[in-house]
Amino acid sequence: MNGIWDVKSDVVIRGDNNRDVSPLTGKTKKNENGFTHYVFSKVLFNNPWYVIPDDDIELFKKFLNGGSRHYPSDGSIPCDLVARETRIILNKIVEIANDPSDKYYEDARKALENGKYALVRGTLKLYLGKYTTRDWRRKRFTDDIDFWIFKMDLYEHVLKENGWKRISDTKEWEKQIQWVNLIRNEREANMLIAANDINLLLDFGSGAYLEGTSLKEIFSKKIKRGHNVDLSDLINVAMVNGCDYKHCGERLREEEWLNAWIAFEEAVNTRNTRTTSNLISLCRYSLGIADHLERVAKSINKYQYKIFDKFEYPDNELERICRISIHWIEFLSSHGHNNTRKMIHDYLIEQRDFKFQYSKNLRTFTEKVLNLLNFKYSHLKIFFEIEN
Repeated sequence: MNGIWDVKSDVVIRGDNNRDVSPLTGKTKKNENGFTHYVFSKVLFNNPWYVIPDDDIELFKKFLNGGSRHYPSDGSIPCDLVARETRIILNKIVEIANDPSDKYYEDARKALENGKYALVRGTLKLYLGKYTTRDWRRKRFTDDIDFWIFKMDLYEHVLKENGWKRISDTKEWEKQIQWVNLIRNEREANMLIAANDINLLLDFGSGAYLEGTSLKEIFSKKIKRGHNVDLSDLINVAMVNGCDYKHCGERLREEEWLNAWIAFEEAVNTRNTRTTSNLISLCRYSLGIADHLERVAKSINKYQYKIFDKFEYPDNELERICRISIHWIEFLSSHGHNNTRKMIHDYLIEQRDFKFQYSKNLRTFTEKVLNLLNFKYSHLKIFFEIEN
């Protein structure tokens, strides 16, 4: 405190100061070497649509009915739908780059020098690059695509060709997206925005100017802005990092992760009070989620065979559960109820293992961030820790 970190920080928008980053009352202490220990509690993201059950069987049922938590989001359109629209744009640019007769051939080839995924950043870059957990990709929502394209004529041409309309006031583009909510079996619609961040020159506070589309540059912006959705995204990337590939099936490329870690080092080096507050919050949420993941994994392990209990889960209930995934609906239609029970049981075993591993990864990640913070603030004889 006292100018070291912000006790009040942001949750949703810059300046809302709705996050309390106060140490635990009565836990602050000095050790024999004169270091002041600031102790913080673990915490979970507030979710008005989901209350974590105290009973393990209820926790298992919640998970089986669509997952044990929803992630903080800054939009209302499922990311898988937004990713589909993004792929259409990127693939069109690739198509142009393969057609020498196209007017925009040279621009497209130039734009793709670093690969097509270098043309998009933010949430969709994390999604398309599979830097996150599959659970995050299924549950994250957004309302915009952040492009990073220097060839403006090419960018506008491809958007026009694919049904986007320009918003004259903001220089952004919009397109209405429609989909069916499988859980409620209702049609929904919302406006998707496409923005070229090259033009916007956005400043997200604390010097968090956008510099590019690499994982490190995305991390840098999210660490400095530090809204709930930013911290959640960082945590979901950290969950995957360090996973044994054969065991977890997904992990970051080691070189990319090592380079992205520099964003944390640079953030701590600024000793900016807002950034320090965000990193403390990141550690608190990471350990809170690690505990929750471990508890979910244990509940799955305990009740995994419930899916075969036709009294507990009759066929009509199984059909309702399958509505959480279009793939499950199609599997049920093609393979029948008994095989679907086996498929879901295999999924439960897989998710149990994932969650145990992700919990372990988050604990390792948090330890590393805390060590970095404590090293950088050792000259002030300050030590940050999270309560067990």
